[in-house]
Amino acid sequence: MTEVYLEKLAEFSALLRQEGLAVGLGETADACEILTALDLSDRETVYLALQAVYAKSREEQAVFRRCFDGFFVSVEKRDALRRRREEEARELARRRQEAEQEMQVNGRSIDLREDLREVYVRMGEDKREQLRQMLEKMQGNLQRSPKLYGNFIRSVFMRFLLEQQMSMEDDAAVGSGELDPDMALLYRDISQFKETDIPRAAALIAALSRQLDAQLTRRRQGQGHSGKLDFRRTIRRGLETGGSFYRLDYRRKRRKKRRLVLLCDVSGSMLQFSEFALRFIKSMTEVSESSRTFLFSEELREVDPFALQNMDAFREYVRASGLFGRGTDLGGALEALTRRRPAPLGPAATLLILSDTKTIDVPRAAQALAEARRQAGRVLWLNPIPQRKWPYMASIQTMASLCQMAPCSTLDELARACRRLMK
Repeated sequence: MTEVYLEKLAEFSALLRQEGLAVGLGETADACEILTALDLSDRETVYLALQAVYAKSREEQAVFRRCFDGFFVSVEKRDALRRRREEEARELARRRQEAEQEMQVNGRSIDLREDLREVYVRMGEDKREQLRQMLEKMQGNLQRSPKLYGNFIRSVFMRFLLEQQMSMEDDAAVGSGELDPDMALLYRDISQFKETDIPRAAALIAALSRQLDAQLTRRRQGQGHSGKLDFRRTIRRGLETGGSFYRLDYRRKRRKKRRLVLLCDVSGSMLQFSEFALRFIKSMTEVSESSRTFLFSEELREVDPFALQNMDAFREYVRASGLFGRGTDLGGALEALTRRRPAPLGPAATLLILSDTKTIDVPRAAQALAEARRQAGRVLWLNPIPQRKWPYMASIQTMASLCQMAPCSTLDELARACRRLMK
């Protein structure tokens, strides 16, 4: 392999590291050794060989595919790509200049966040025209009361642009057809899953759970020993070498698994999220040595462990329990949990709450959560509401100030939240 190719491979490895892949000198050396034995003119062969070295999981393979397609291109394609990007940059600059002129009230620029201004620049002409028409309809009122309607117009702009931002992010998460169906499902909002998506989502959860279990197992195996000599194993190994005790065995640190207490909201639209989250947690055998699961809507009810062995029948179980379709009383559920005897919580327990924080009495729920946090060793809240909406929901702000809250609107975020249970 020539020096030019080695420099390109080093640059590509650096690009992958910037994109979040765990790429070190070992992977780069392996890639160099493999490519030395390959025909570099065959793009597909090079792609598959490098993917085998650099990308293991599906998430990593999606990142690798994007980086490979953008990095290894012909001179003609690279020049064409450069020209296209320059044209796009000029067009974007023109649109930003137009946006500055259009987003004005009484000759003054509307005070908006930078990300919302960028949404206005990038959204389609039909949406921008819709905003212009809304502004024209308000011009009469604006002239009569500039200050009052100036603030009103700003709020209208902000609400409209926030909706467009959410739509753009959802479209980007699902993808434009470049991702395979499973990858698209991984980043889709769980509340948008259809009935036909559930079997594939369950299989994806099982695969991700196996990966998380393997990561935790490797982490524990890599931990050092306790420092105490294991005499029995040392003597046994010494007898294998004729009585020479040059290899000492030490007692390994005792594995400590957590005791989980799950509090799952199954009212209304929360049922689907609770089902997927429970599938995830139950399939992760390395997370806890024991767990207890409680369902709630207007009242609290503990789940028989045998009922969770078949998660395919979970929805039928919840509907038969009478909890589904009722209101949400999070405060009452937490109070019932903390007053239960014998106490399910304790210093060794992790309380895992699966809820969107919507409840009939937020102050009561906050007070009960504070008591639960006092009793439990740790409280982690899995929230299916996308994090971009959190600043606009008072109940989320209140609960997030009392415990650690993780966004879990997609399976990918749910997997990340479950990794927190390993810490």
